[in-house]
Amino acid sequence: MKEVEKMATAETTRPIGVFDSGVGGISVLKELYRLLPHEDYIFYGDSANAPYGTRTTADVRNLSFAVVEKLMKQNIKALVIACNTATSAAVNQIRERYPNLPVVGLEPAVKPAIERYPQQRIAVMATELTLREEKFQKQLNRYQGAAKLISVPAPDLVEFVERGELDSVALNAYLTRLLAPLKPVSAVVLGCTHFPFARPVIRKIVGSKPWIIDGGPGAARELQRLLETAALLNSQNTAGQVKFYNSDPDPIKIELSQKLFEAVID
Repeated sequence: MKEVEKMATAETTRPIGVFDSGVGGISVLKELYRLLPHEDYIFYGDSANAPYGTRTTADVRNLSFAVVEKLMKQNIKALVIACNTATSAAVNQIRERYPNLPVVGLEPAVKPAIERYPQQRIAVMATELTLREEKFQKQLNRYQGAAKLISVPAPDLVEFVERGELDSVALNAYLTRLLAPLKPVSAVVLGCTHFPFARPVIRKIVGSKPWIIDGGPGAARELQRLLETAALLNSQNTAGQVKFYNSDPDPIKIELSQKLFEAVID
């Protein structure tokens, strides 16, 4: 009996793997840690291959599998694909290859935006690949009559965040060009995990009234549900550890990762 308890404890204390095309997924990691602070996390940013959003679906799928294989070698107990683009391209295939691994993906939080603002104008910001993938197109077809959904491709915003450029003159100008012509809107859905880091600038441009929503909190709740179902929640009372890795060998990427994890973006 004691040996069984020891094994169960060993299972629950295994880390959770989180990955993104770069450092943007740290916005999701922050939500995971906020809800489940006793868990250990391994975050892998594939900045050497970023952005995913301008690549083909096949490319993104192959890159995603390469990262997941690295994380599996770290004996992870669950996986969070903290990237809307990678989720669109590869989540089904990852679940098929690892059927016993709890997997959480990200998708634009269109449904809650429509539930709050039915029949109103809602902007959906995302990468080009996310917007053209079947997963989002199904969302678009399902909800288009329930609200006026406006697709806003914003591929360059990923690059700004990857450089740690969160409030520059150039970023303000770029987002003003994208968002100012859309006003008024009732909500802005951030359909890329890089985008929440630009939330203060987005807020400045769209004004105080629109609801700005992203999928991070929902992903955290889904992870909690899956871990509870699989009896894998860590019951320790100490704060969990977070380790950062990146495919870009420049140590600045790890420094940026830690900086973004500590940043206040609400």
